[in-house]
Amino acid sequence: MRRNRSNLAVMLTAFAMIAVVSGCHKQVASKPAATQPPQPSAAPPVPAPASTPTRTATAAPPPAAPAESLEQLFQEHVKDAFFDYNKSDLRAQDRQALLADAEFLRSHPEVKFTLEGHCDERGSEEYNLGLGDRRASSAKRFLVDAGISESRIQTTSYGKEHPFCTEHDEACWKENRRAHAVMTP
Repeated sequence: MRRNRSNLAVMLTAFAMIAVVSGCHKQVASKPAATQPPQPSAAPPVPAPASTPTRTATAAPPPAAPAESLEQLFQEHVKDAFFDYNKSDLRAQDRQALLADAEFLRSHPEVKFTLEGHCDERGSEEYNLGLGDRRASSAKRFLVDAGISESRIQTTSYGKEHPFCTEHDEACWKENRRAHAVMTP
């Protein structure tokens, strides 16, 4: 019986020592030794480059890109119709351009505009004013037939008074024979 008690005492002592040693081991593992320099637990944070702004929770979002104005959209989408020398009837490619214009204008029913008739420098002032008027009217009729309300369209003729190109050759004259759309308030 004594032996059982002494075996029990030895076992309890052994368990106590194991508990003490394992507790110390955990303590030693979690704390650096006094003779060793402390080891950093994580890498130090790397500062952001100076050119990259940092955002905070209270910073406002960047401003949205400004939307294009209706006038800018009009200028981008509504193209001119060009005419052959001494003519006011629409060519096939210019009908296509006016159909694209009509599509844009149908999607923006609030837009009103003026069709300006222009001519090249050849011919008298009186003749070119009449020809410019016929060109603007031809483009207007086409747009009305394509579904654009006639009340939205005005016409005017500048004849040869406001040329787009001022050279005196055929390449330049082609640019001046046109019906040009200008948005009106």
